[in-house]
Amino acid sequence: MINTENNSRRNFLKKAGEATAVLAGVTATGFSCSTADSVEKDKNNGGTIFKGKPTSLADRIDRVKIAAMGMQRYDWEQGTLAQAFLEYGDYDMTISLARAAIMRQENGRFSVLKGNGPITDCSSVGEAVLFSGDLTSDPMFKKAADEMLAVFKTSDHKDENGILYHTQEPTKWMMSDANYMLPPFLAACGEYQEAIKQIDGWRSYLYNDREKLYSHIWDCESNKFKREDFWGTGSGWSAAGFVRVIDLLPDNMMEDKKKLIGYVNDLLEGCLKYMREDGAFHDVVNNPDTFLEVNLSQMMAYTIFRGVAAGYVDSKLIEKAELMRKASNDRVDEYGYIHDVCGCPHFDRSYFSPEAQAFYILMESAARDLAKK
Repeated sequence: MINTENNSRRNFLKKAGEATAVLAGVTATGFSCSTADSVEKDKNNGGTIFKGKPTSLADRIDRVKIAAMGMQRYDWEQGTLAQAFLEYGDYDMTISLARAAIMRQENGRFSVLKGNGPITDCSSVGEAVLFSGDLTSDPMFKKAADEMLAVFKTSDHKDENGILYHTQEPTKWMMSDANYMLPPFLAACGEYQEAIKQIDGWRSYLYNDREKLYSHIWDCESNKFKREDFWGTGSGWSAAGFVRVIDLLPDNMMEDKKKLIGYVNDLLEGCLKYMREDGAFHDVVNNPDTFLEVNLSQMMAYTIFRGVAAGYVDSKLIEKAELMRKASNDRVDEYGYIHDVCGCPHFDRSYFSPEAQAFYILMESAARDLAKK
């Protein structure tokens, strides 16, 4: 059952930030690895050397954080990692990542590395930017978010119904990834109806009612699928994005919340029927000839933990979430890299990726928060 009180994560975190005396003191865990038995000090330079597999969950999380921060990142990866630190409670890192996204802001778009990125991907850091402004009271963050929102509002890179193409101009592709990137930012800005409109628009192109899964890419110029496959990570992006929007919608939009809750539970059903006995998936979930993959495991576990905590996902699914969580934790190496995820930069092989590192942190954040309830 949904809590009828205002349960917006942004409001909650704002209140938490207001109670903090100084910015330097808001980190929940930081990057300290001093409690890990498997870490030795290098006496020559004061650094740390990791030896062997992680020996505890805290050790593992710290290593995943360090690995994530060391990875080169595109705009959506910067945004997803910032959101991971926000939900984990590492507010100083949230602010640092948000500030860095503003440092590379061009023509309103965040985290530009080379040319304008897709509006959806650029906006993925938006909630973290708004949170940083709430916490620091620095107007720079609100100004930057307003500029990013203006890019979306003034763009004509949309279909005839005003649904934004996920890809960079002039390509006109609708992609399942977009459900995580833009709608939470719109909702955090108070553009609630627009967030719902975009979600429903992408659903009309990509969602398969029979399988209860998202196809990956629809090409609006050729009016056919560019990639009809049920890419697991695409459905994972969608489920996790819906969870965030549900949390951000005000209580007077209960019917819209219920609609998104239905979307979440449909995706859980669609994905979980293809989960392997070990908690992993295949890259294309219904095709066992594709490579083994555990980022979807992290995304689905995150979705279940958050949904159970909020009262709209059946608690019986926790057992499956823990199995998926174990599949991920078992694949963290001594450097904090998560193996067997859909790998960057082309996402066509089992390798490593910043988004998988971020979703490990998001999954563990959700597991921790549920355990506290």
